[in-house]
Amino acid sequence: MNFNGCISTFPKEVKLLIGAFLVVLSVGYFTGVSFVYETTENTPQGIHENYLGNEEDLEAQVMKFKKPKREIITIIHTHILSMSVIFFLLGGLVSLTSLKPTIKKILMLEPLTSVLLTFGGIYFMWSGWSFMKYVVMVSGILMSTSFICSVIVIFFQLFKNNKAI
Repeated sequence: MNFNGCISTFPKEVKLLIGAFLVVLSVGYFTGVSFVYETTENTPQGIHENYLGNEEDLEAQVMKFKKPKREIITIIHTHILSMSVIFFLLGGLVSLTSLKPTIKKILMLEPLTSVLLTFGGIYFMWSGWSFMKYVVMVSGILMSTSFICSVIVIFFQLFKNNKAI
């Protein structure tokens, strides 16, 4: 069965539902991105300090402590589960667009890979592999870029049908 480009042929109500879902999903996603900025300032050092603390820095503006194992496992568990569902749904919608198959595969699989690299990287960094803060940062950037590209592509293809909504 060929699903290529069928998103533009959906009934008006379904298109509105998908559009509303994408708006609400984007608000939630970027609220999370804003929280990441507040806690890490989007820097490798900020990522490191957020999970491993900064007790040795006597001039730190805000004192942070290493997160306990239970908290790290809870963070990783909840984020991997919820973000895998988010990117599964988004990937399903991307699969219905008329993009080239290679671009579709990238937009569908990259964010799932980045979820594992980001949150696995947090665990390994917390376990002592300090260089993983760079993996966490790069994979987080790639995940957000994929999210933005997917939402934009879906919106454009959702409303490209000749029948205006």
